[in-house]
Amino acid sequence: MSLALPISPDHLLDAPLPQLLAETGAEVIDSGIPDSGFFGAVVQRKNGDVLLAMPAGRTELEHDTMARYLLAQAFDVDLPKLPAPFVTTEI
Repeated sequence: MSLALPISPDHLLDAPLPQLLAETGAEVIDSGIPDSGFFGAVVQRKNGDVLLAMPAGRTELEHDTMARYLLAQAFDVDLPKLPAPFVTTEI
């Protein structure tokens, strides 16, 4: 999934997360997935809404890092892949 909104890598990594969410129109929701290896998912609904499904109970650093990485995936921002054990799958 690649959405049409230009975001530079620098902006994605430096802007406050609430600002990035507002600029992209993305909404963060709590995921009900209990798997400790699940760090989040990005979903684009048919109406164009972008949702970041994030597990509850993670540290602020984990939450912030994964939200930015998921936004990078959704908006095709050129960032290096995360190291193992992180894996991204596009469905």
